[in-house]
Amino acid sequence: MNSRSRLYQRLASAVLISTLAACATRQVGAPVVQAPGTAAGSMSVAPGTPVPNNAPVVESLPVAPGYYRVKPGDTLYRIALDHGQNYRDIASWNNLSNADQIEVGQVLRVVPPPGQSATPMLPPGASAPVAASGSGAMTPPAAAPTPPPAPLNQSAPAGTTISLIWPAHGKVVGTFNDSTNKGINIAGTAGEPVMAAAAGKVVYAGNGLRGYGNLIIIKHNGTFLTAYAHNRTLLVKEGDVVSQGQKIAEMGNSDSSQVMLHFEVRRMGKPVDPTTYLPPK
Repeated sequence: MNSRSRLYQRLASAVLISTLAACATRQVGAPVVQAPGTAAGSMSVAPGTPVPNNAPVVESLPVAPGYYRVKPGDTLYRIALDHGQNYRDIASWNNLSNADQIEVGQVLRVVPPPGQSATPMLPPGASAPVAASGSGAMTPPAAAPTPPPAPLNQSAPAGTTISLIWPAHGKVVGTFNDSTNKGINIAGTAGEPVMAAAAGKVVYAGNGLRGYGNLIIIKHNGTFLTAYAHNRTLLVKEGDVVSQGQKIAEMGNSDSSQVMLHFEVRRMGKPVDPTTYLPPK
């Protein structure tokens, strides 16, 4: 090969190397590819490319007042308890056909829609229908007595206060602290009676809330709920109307390491210290 041919070959090689270098300079980062199963136009970063740590997380986005975003571990029963509502009401407001099917990130209405109200309570003094002796027919409840006129110095609207009795006899072995204990624990023996602390309507009776065992929740008015946990036997069912002092369960140790009644008072869904509403022992 003569010197002129070698010169042309070196020049061609130099041009090729420069072109490749320029192409390499223009490619920045990993290529973007369409992930399997994604729709056309949807893009995902190629495998191995780190995901930005500031990517939005749906669960952390705020929701409008009166709504709640479902978090991991939530159940509709717990959401209802924490918002002072009947779980059936929340299911109805959100068109849920199955109370056990909610998803993390789902936004639920937890207050009544405009023009609707939560589960109505019976008027003060009314009692639940009672089956007539020897028949299955239900006799209507006695008419509620006409309440006396309210005193002029009444300080609190109806439904914003409550008068409770102790739901069980026994020593308080766990006090309220709003973190590890959202109520009080009352020690006792298996089978000991558990009583309704105030008149109201049973809005839950079952064992669907983890950590509570056999649980009863009673709604007393638009403000207050009470909860009775770890029972051995439940003597009332959802929808029953109970009177103050009525035996509603037998004490036990379901989902508990000892026989006791765990008793909670919820004001607008927020746990409050039951001893501030109970008479001194």
